[in-house]
Amino acid sequence: MKKEQVVNCQFSVWYPIFKKHTIKSLILPLPQNVIDYLLDDGTLVVSGSDHNTQQTHTNNSGSDAEEDIQWSDDETTTTVTAPEFPEFTSKVLEAINALGGRVFPKLNWSAPRDANWIALNSSLQCNSLSDIFLLFKSSDFITHDLTQPFLQCSDQDSPDPAINYELVLRKWSELIPGGEFRCFVKENKLIAISQRDYTQYYQHILKQEPQICQAIQEFFSQHIQYNFLDEDFVFDVYRDSQGRVWLIDLNPFGEVTDSLLFSWDELTSGEEIAQGQEGPAFRYTTSEVTVQPSPCLSYRIPRDFVDLSTGEDAYKLIDFLKLKKSQQEESDEEEEEENAPQ
Repeated sequence: MKKEQVVNCQFSVWYPIFKKHTIKSLILPLPQNVIDYLLDDGTLVVSGSDHNTQQTHTNNSGSDAEEDIQWSDDETTTTVTAPEFPEFTSKVLEAINALGGRVFPKLNWSAPRDANWIALNSSLQCNSLSDIFLLFKSSDFITHDLTQPFLQCSDQDSPDPAINYELVLRKWSELIPGGEFRCFVKENKLIAISQRDYTQYYQHILKQEPQICQAIQEFFSQHIQYNFLDEDFVFDVYRDSQGRVWLIDLNPFGEVTDSLLFSWDELTSGEEIAQGQEGPAFRYTTSEVTVQPSPCLSYRIPRDFVDLSTGEDAYKLIDFLKLKKSQQEESDEEEEEENAPQ
């Protein structure tokens, strides 16, 4: 996978080519101050209905080095003022309204699929900039886009291409996960199709396998093949209840893209994956026995919790135990006061 292939898979590159065959979307340049805010590790504070948020800081004694962190009872409360992006906010709200009031947000490549757990409705549906910021600042996928988009490219010695970051707002559509499929193209040939949500069993896929495979092949040959800038790439499609196929996304042909029910060794080996059958190999979950947990579940637990549960960070564990001890002592003191004779 080359850096040029990653660049070609940016939404603003492929959307004009396939606009007729995908969901209506609007693209807004992402100002540098917004990018800085998204990469800031501080507490999420957004303007608008949220206004100001209070944040509690603990003053740790000792040096700043992680190994010297010590527990301290000295706490101060400060008020954090929400950053203001008036011009950008206005453009975002205008775009959201133009798309019907509900949108699916993403950056040049990725959507914050790993952060839907933090939203009140556990969905990527957004109707305000606050909703978008909440998802983006909670997403490792978004951070990857902003900081390491060329991490797994083979031509690391070449300079990184300049990237103009963009906020992509897609008109919200209720897509049934069982209708989504990922397609792998090598040398402009469709070699493999995988069920997108492979963690679940969908009976209709088993019953309609020939029709689904044929519909995707026809869509590829009529609208995608030879029209994209690269001959190796991955594209996601959605087949609706009427049997029509829609283009959802394009991704680089490489390990940065999830190969789902295939392995990248299979996809890049040059050997026939379909094992003698005509057309691409088509894989999907065939029974409820093979249902698996969602791969995004690991993103739902804060790293600190993982460190505590596995014992990987002894200092976090010590601080946690001290906190529990302090809370227990306070609880005991309150109980003694309540039971003291009047």
